Amino acid sequence: MHRPSPPDNSADRARLVAEAVADLRRLPWGAEVRAGEALAGLTTFRIGGPAAGVCPVQTPDDARRFLDFAAERGLPTVCLGGGSNVLADDAGFAGLVLLMSGTHVRLESGAVRAGAGLGFDALVERCLQEGRPGLAFASGIPGSVGGAVVGNAGCYGHEIGEFVEEALVLRPDGRLERLGRGDLGFAYRTSRLKTEAGLLLEVTLRLEPADTAAGAAERAEHLADRRRKHPTSEPCAGSYFQNLPPLEPGGRRRAAGMLLDELGARGWREGDAGVFAKHANIIVNLGRATSGDVLRLADRMRGAVRDRHGILLDPEVRHLRPTGFAPAAD
Repeated sequence: MHRPSPPDNSADRARLVAEAVADLRRLPWGAEVRAGEALAGLTTFRIGGPAAGVCPVQTPDDARRFLDFAAERGLPTVCLGGGSNVLADDAGFAGLVLLMSGTHVRLESGAVRAGAGLGFDALVERCLQEGRPGLAFASGIPGSVGGAVVGNAGCYGHEIGEFVEEALVLRPDGRLERLGRGDLGFAYRTSRLKTEAGLLLEVTLRLEPADTAAGAAERAEHLADRRRKHPTSEPCAGSYFQNLPPLEPGGRRRAAGMLLDELGARGWREGDAGVFAKHANIIVNLGRATSGDVLRLADRMRGAVRDRHGILLDPEVRHLRPTGFAPAAD
């Protein structure tokens, strides 16, 4: 069951963190750091307390400076792009949030390079306009390019990892490393970038010119399908639980939403967190939901599936606690 996050640090620790962020903001390259900004404004769930510091990252040099400063002052760091698939804790985050702002797109022969901070759907649309329709399957997926690659986002039988040719990653020691697809360990809704220390700055995708008419039709179909099945006004983090492995090799994954539907989960509610009326695997913020509301509702959903089917659902959403990321379920 959900356990409330323990206090992240003593009052002395909180004071030291605040002093460190104040020092950072006095540096010439730290002037744009925003202290105490609510994570609710940086995540699609619209939930979350203050971060000690929010650091816009445009270039590898920006990222190096922030990471070096954090290491020197003992501050934890996390990276955010579009803020989807994240449940930020009401207690906030006692460290630096590196907010990826690089949104460049460069077309090459058979490939596209994109900054990690670019909106994923914006990339899909741009590539289609440039005669590269291969990403049309991903139309409407929220979040950033970086988040999509780290989490190997996918739908309709495809995943972004199929198209990744190379990723530019900044390691904690300051090295820039270019990793090929085979080095990235793509699997269902994950990659090595999700668990290894490093900051994704740019990705190169193999996208050949193709029939844009067919791609445009596919995009329109998927966007319409998302409007029918997904929230358009209520904040959410996307699908809350991962789908289940297939029953036999080569088969299709089993939808977690189907198991929840069997239990009548649509409409369940804890506080201002509710299961979406059109999709049983989506939790929405009905107004003033707290992270505790969401976690209690997720525990209820997970426990019901466990009790009925003997299956423990794994969360797809990550919980950003005061000390860093954890799965958004206990």
